[in-house]
Amino acid sequence: MGLWAKFKNTTLYKSIYRNDYPDTPRNQVLVILNSVVLHLHPVKLPRRAVRVSYTWGLGGLSLLMFLILTLTGVWLMFYYVPAVPHGYQSMKFLDTNVIFGPFARNMHRWAAHGMVIAVWLHMTRVFYTGSYKPPREFNWVIGVVLFLVTVLLSFTGYLLPWDQLAYWAIMVGSNMAKVSPVVGTYVQQALLGGFDIGPATLIRWYTLHVILLPLACIALMAMHFWRIRKDGGISTPIPYDEDGETEQLNDNNNEGKS
Repeated sequence: MGLWAKFKNTTLYKSIYRNDYPDTPRNQVLVILNSVVLHLHPVKLPRRAVRVSYTWGLGGLSLLMFLILTLTGVWLMFYYVPAVPHGYQSMKFLDTNVIFGPFARNMHRWAAHGMVIAVWLHMTRVFYTGSYKPPREFNWVIGVVLFLVTVLLSFTGYLLPWDQLAYWAIMVGSNMAKVSPVVGTYVQQALLGGFDIGPATLIRWYTLHVILLPLACIALMAMHFWRIRKDGGISTPIPYDEDGETEQLNDNNNEGKS
């Protein structure tokens, strides 16, 4: 017995890898079923459903942008100080004194723009192909909420440099919230941390940007991927026969004739 075979028989290896290498259909299914990440994906997919010309990979691109934002955002948190006297200076220090600081900040910024565009295009593709129809209507609602969370993530991050653009963006955004019926004034005070823009405002937007909104995005994405699998996988183009009629329509006619 070789060294690798002996290691595979140890308790450590078996506690991590419960199945053999996925070289057979049975092992492939078991690996997927016993994996948290892979379990979100269906075991099999129709070939036409994963054509690049049909999905354009927009959902995967949105996830990729989020992962880039997470990695670069965590790195930026080591240098950013969420306080009124230091927020703007943190950005200047990052741009001038930190190695690869401008690169990391610009990557975070462009990934944020890319995620908004990718999610919007993804929703456009889903709407254009009718992928929001039953039984996927609930997942469409989750996607709409995800788009709103994505926009809020982008907006809250826009305010953190605490420059003139950030100040007046907070002023415009809080005034927009104020005109909401009944609860408008209370929402504005909750966003500002009082009646005026100040230190409490920055720390609240910072908390939203780095904790609450990312956690909400992760939870919604996990549910979104899970619902895709439970709803039958990625929606496929409607197949047409030579006469231009759908296969489902022909099946119904054949049942009526029989």
